[in-house]
Amino acid sequence: MKLPRGHSNTSLLTPVKIPQCPRSNNSLLVQCEISMKNNLLIAIGSKNPVKIESSKAGFEAMFPNSNFSAEGYDVSSGVSDQPMSSQETLEGATNRAQALQTLCPMADFFVGIEGGIETINDTLLASAWIVVIDRNGTSTLGRSGAFPLPPNVKRLVDSGVELGHANDQVFKQHNSKQQGGAVGSLTSGVITRHSLYEHAMVLALATFKFPNLFSN
Repeated sequence: MKLPRGHSNTSLLTPVKIPQCPRSNNSLLVQCEISMKNNLLIAIGSKNPVKIESSKAGFEAMFPNSNFSAEGYDVSSGVSDQPMSSQETLEGATNRAQALQTLCPMADFFVGIEGGIETINDTLLASAWIVVIDRNGTSTLGRSGAFPLPPNVKRLVDSGVELGHANDQVFKQHNSKQQGGAVGSLTSGVITRHSLYEHAMVLALATFKFPNLFSN
């Protein structure tokens, strides 16, 4: 698969040196953000436009002074088409991000997003895991909010139907997973798949925004 134009091994950005962060006498919070360079490439392990656009939006929200481009790539999750546990969902997101490190080595960030379901107290809940790896190998993760699925959707999923297709059948939609998703249908658009993933991305990026807080 060809990589985006304008990126080559000779144009790789040098690692950004993280400045020392001053501490406030009145707060333990380190008042310092990572200084990021412009024109950073985000590689996303999916061709789904919702995942691509929400990833870019999350980076832009957390680092408004930097410019980002985002490209989606077909990579394997290494898990079932419909992950049935939180652990399997996280493994899928991790596998996607790691696959991008080999496929698209000139990228600055590698993003894996995987949606999955799990049963808690007899309720089927849907959520997504996001794994982000930077070009230096530092990784972080974030999780979206979880929401309950109605019995009609649960019955279809339990019978082996993937959540996106089950949602289409119950709500009489087409390809909803590349639009508002199940969460959009169940909230009348108050929360969409895009906003759900964007919020999870913002949470994941806290590690990169405040690196000294997360250093060992």
